[in-house]
Amino acid sequence: MSDLIQILPDNVANQIAAGEVVQRPASVVKELVENAIDAGSNSIKINLKDAGKTLIQVIDNGCGMSVTDARIAFERHATSKIRKANDLFAIRTMGFRGEALASIAAIANVELKTKRTEDELGTHLVIDGSMQVSQEVSACSDGSNFIVKNLFYNVPARRKFLKANSTELRNIISEFHRIVLANPDVAFQLIHNDSEIYNLPASNIRQRIVNVFGKSMNSRLISINTNTSIVKLSGFIGKPKNAKRNLGEQFFFVNNRFMRHPYFYRAVIQAYDKILPPETVPPYFIFFEVDPQIIDINIHPTKTEIKFEDEKAIYQIIQASIREALGKFNIVPSIDFEEDTSLEIPVAGQNKDIEAPMIKVNPEFNPFDAESNFNPFDAEKNYNPFDEARKSFESNPFFQEFKAKTPDSSTHKQKKEVPENWEQLYEEPTTKTQDQNDKQSVIDPENIPDYFQPQERVKMEQPKLQPREAIQKTKNFFQLKNKYILTPIRSGLMIIDQRKAHERILFEKFISSLENHQGIAQQTLFPQTIELNASDYTLLQVILEDVRALGFDIREFGKKTFVINGTPADIKNCEPKELLENLIANYKLNQLDVKLKIRENLAKSLAKASAVNYGKSLSYEEMSSIIDQLFACDIPNFTPDGKPVISVLESQELENRFK
Repeated sequence: MSDLIQILPDNVANQIAAGEVVQRPASVVKELVENAIDAGSNSIKINLKDAGKTLIQVIDNGCGMSVTDARIAFERHATSKIRKANDLFAIRTMGFRGEALASIAAIANVELKTKRTEDELGTHLVIDGSMQVSQEVSACSDGSNFIVKNLFYNVPARRKFLKANSTELRNIISEFHRIVLANPDVAFQLIHNDSEIYNLPASNIRQRIVNVFGKSMNSRLISINTNTSIVKLSGFIGKPKNAKRNLGEQFFFVNNRFMRHPYFYRAVIQAYDKILPPETVPPYFIFFEVDPQIIDINIHPTKTEIKFEDEKAIYQIIQASIREALGKFNIVPSIDFEEDTSLEIPVAGQNKDIEAPMIKVNPEFNPFDAESNFNPFDAEKNYNPFDEARKSFESNPFFQEFKAKTPDSSTHKQKKEVPENWEQLYEEPTTKTQDQNDKQSVIDPENIPDYFQPQERVKMEQPKLQPREAIQKTKNFFQLKNKYILTPIRSGLMIIDQRKAHERILFEKFISSLENHQGIAQQTLFPQTIELNASDYTLLQVILEDVRALGFDIREFGKKTFVINGTPADIKNCEPKELLENLIANYKLNQLDVKLKIRENLAKSLAKASAVNYGKSLSYEEMSSIIDQLFACDIPNFTPDGKPVISVLESQELENRFK
C-alpha cells in the first residue's frame, strides 16, 4: 500500500492560506496600503474598478524596492519587519508576517512597478497565480505601484460568494476609514470607476475625522486626554445627543493600528450609562499608546484582535477618562483664556468740556389725561396715541347705530330722564322694506366686534352638549403612560403597543407603494440638504429608485450630497434629514438578515424610522385611526421584526387577581 500523506504544491498551499488573509477585495486594499505606510509613504493613491473585483491599484511614494527585494517579497514568510522571535514583542509596523503578498499573488494577476530613490531604473514584475511570468527593468516613479487584477480568477468558488459591488465597496471604505484615521499625517486619495470618493490631505486627527465623516462631526466631538503609567489615551468621543442606532463611527487604535476589543467597547458604553438615548451607540475615536511588550498582536490573521496584559486596569482608565470628559462638557463651561473679554469703555479726554445732554420735554404733559394732545418729547408737535383707536372705534357701523339710539352723555347727566321709545332697544329686529335697508345698514351678527356682545350672540355661541351616545363612545379607548392603547373587548382587556402598531401599518403601506410605484410625496416648504459619508452615499445611490418609489422627492446635489424636496405623505411631523438618516441606519442594521429582500428591508427600515414614538399623547381620533388601520392589515398581531403588537388580558385573569 502506497503512502497517503504528501506535501501540497506551493501554489495550492498559497491558495489555501489566502483564504485566511484575503477574504474579499477590502482585504487586498488593507494589506497593500499598510505595506505602503510601512515603506514611509506620505501620499497614497488607491484606484478601484468594480469594487476591486476587476482592478485594485495602490500607488505610493515610499522607499521602493530593489530588484531582488521585489522578487523575494512574493515568497511566503518573506518580511523585512522581524528577524527573530523576540521581535514579535516589539512590533510597531503594520505588517510583519510576510503572508500578504504571497496570498494575493496566489489568487489574482499581479503587477509590481517599484523603484528606489537612489536607483536610476526600477523593476517591473508580473505574477499570475503564484507563477512569475516576467521580470524586467522599467522606468517608473520612486516608490511602488501594485496592480491586482481579476481577484479570485483561479478560485471560482470564492469569487462566486463575493457580494454586490455596492456591498464590497462599502467594505473597502470601512477598511479605508480605519487606515486613514490612524495615519492623519499621510495624504490619501480613493477613486472608484474613475470617480473620486475621497481626497484627504495630510492634517491633524480632528481635521481628518471631519474630512472623513463630514463637517457636522466637528461640533459633536469631545476631546479626551489621559496619561498613566500603563497607557496613554487620546482622541475624541461623541456627545450623547448625537449617538446613533447603528455602528460605524466607533474606532479603537493601539499604536496607530486599528483593533477590535469587545471588552473595551463595554467600558465606553458603561461610561455613557443613563445618558444615552435607548438602543443607540455614541461615536468615539480613541487612541492607545502602550509599550509593545505588554500587547500581543499576533493572534489573528488580520491582526485586528489584540491582547493586553492588564485589561481590567485599562478598562477602568477608559471609563474614568470618558466620564471626566463628559463631566466637563455638561458642567464646566469652556473658557478661552487667550480671548480678550475686557469691556470697551470710552474715556473722556482731559481737555474736553463735558456737556449735559439736551432733551426737549413738555412739562404740561399728563399721561392720564386722554384729552391731552401733547407728546412729552416734542412740545412743538401735537400727538395723541388714542386718536387712531378712537377713530376706528367710532367708524364702526354698530357703534353709529348704538350712538343714534342712545342719548347724549352730557344731556343724560343733566336731565337724568328716560328717553322716549326705550322699549325699541329690547325689541326683536323686524323685517324692513328695501327703502329702510338703504337708509340704515343691516349688521351681520358675525361681524360684531368682541367688545360688543349682544345677548343673542352670547346665546348663539354657547357650546352644544354632546349626546349621551357620543360621550359614551369616547370612553372606549384609553392611553396608558403614553405608550399603550387600552380598549375593552368581550374576553377582557386588549393592550396595543402604539409604536409597534404604527410600524406594522406603515410597513404594509410602504410595501404596497414599492410594488405599485405609487408613493405620494408631501413637498417640504424649504428643501433640506444632507451630506453623507462615502459609505452611506454609496448605499443611497443603490436604493435611490426604491426610496423615490416610497414617496421621497430626492436628488443628488453635488459630491456626497443630496437635496430632499419631499417626504412620503403618510409620515407626519418628521424632519426630512433625520428621517433619511434613520432610514439608512435601519437599512444597514437589517442587512444582517440575508433572507430579507432589498424592498422589504427598505419598507421595514422606513416604517421603523417614522413610526410614532413612545411618550406621545394621542387623541381619541388618533387612537381610533391606529386601531382601525391595524386590524385592516394582513398581519396585525406582529411587527415586521416578529415582535408582538397586541396582548389580551383575559377577564378570568382579572377576576383571579381580586380573589
